[in-house]
Amino acid sequence: MVLAIVMDLFSRKPIGWALSFSPNSQLTGDALKMAFESRGKPKGVMFHSDQGCHYTSQQFRQYLWRFQIKQSMSRRGNCWDNAPMERFFRSLKTEWIPTTGYQSFSQAKTNIIDYIIGYYSQVRPHQHNNGFAPNVAEKNYWAEYKTVAKILDHYKHEKPEHSRMIPRGCNKG
Repeated sequence: MVLAIVMDLFSRKPIGWALSFSPNSQLTGDALKMAFESRGKPKGVMFHSDQGCHYTSQQFRQYLWRFQIKQSMSRRGNCWDNAPMERFFRSLKTEWIPTTGYQSFSQAKTNIIDYIIGYYSQVRPHQHNNGFAPNVAEKNYWAEYKTVAKILDHYKHEKPEHSRMIPRGCNKG
């Protein structure tokens, strides 16, 4: 069984995934499509990966083109760029998958999705997020963003003292 994951690097949250019996461009395309749709079909995003054949295939590049996503790839042998993904898979294998494996594809799929949605995104602390789980880190970000936006909106509607009009012929004095 093969698992493809698309992760939002801001919060380290898996936002798209797909499972299959074989690694191919359809699998990675399905994970990308899920990620794209789960984030509301955003504009101006970048997809970073290694140079694996699934990410360089014409089929996968057509997904990127259709979603207007810019592609970025690591240089050969540069594993540091892919460290968050490597860390995700290491955590999945050591924290969740039974040493005896799964008895069926459907059991594996259900259990791995429970890990992604229920544990990794909701509970598991991340050093990158100051010890918060990805969902909590995103919630905190948006709460702060709304506060800043509210403050900026307040100042946008308030006229500064120096911009008030002074009638002609009058001294401010």
